[in-house]
Amino acid sequence: MSASTADPRLEGRALKRVVFDAVDIAARVRELGAEITAAYPDGDLLVLGLLKGSFIFLSDLVRQINRPLHVDFLVAASYGDGTVSSGNVRLVYDPETLLEGKHILLVEDIVDTGRTLNRLMDLLKARNPRSLEICALLHKHIADELRYDVKFTGYDAPHEFLVGYGLDHAESFRHLPYIASLL
Repeated sequence: MSASTADPRLEGRALKRVVFDAVDIAARVRELGAEITAAYPDGDLLVLGLLKGSFIFLSDLVRQINRPLHVDFLVAASYGDGTVSSGNVRLVYDPETLLEGKHILLVEDIVDTGRTLNRLMDLLKARNPRSLEICALLHKHIADELRYDVKFTGYDAPHEFLVGYGLDHAESFRHLPYIASLL
């Protein structure tokens, strides 16, 4: 699919290019689901989605994990209307689920600066989970400040501002079934 303005979902806006198409994303999510299933053979698994960006990825991912699990969410804000993280991470919604003794898999849409993940991982680690890992759809590998490893990665991402499949710019483009770079 071209990222032209002929796509009615773009509302007259232009994208630079499609980076990952819907078919490739679906195949990679199936692979990640199998990897996660194998990594957690027992114990309580809580898949914790970081909203809003991860909601589409998380929805597809949990349907590919072949074991019992629970789902909850966190909401953190750091971008606002810009295309660069502000560096100020605010926790807007904290999960209500008890985390102690559970395997926690934090699902993120994209690892960029690492500031949000550092803050959230510190918060979650203090709640004494059995294990705590990160699954990211996209990883830019530019997070010099990130203190935690990403155990499961969908794709290495180009150093461009990406939208679609849950990723947004000022709340637009989340609904696109592919991932594209913004002009």
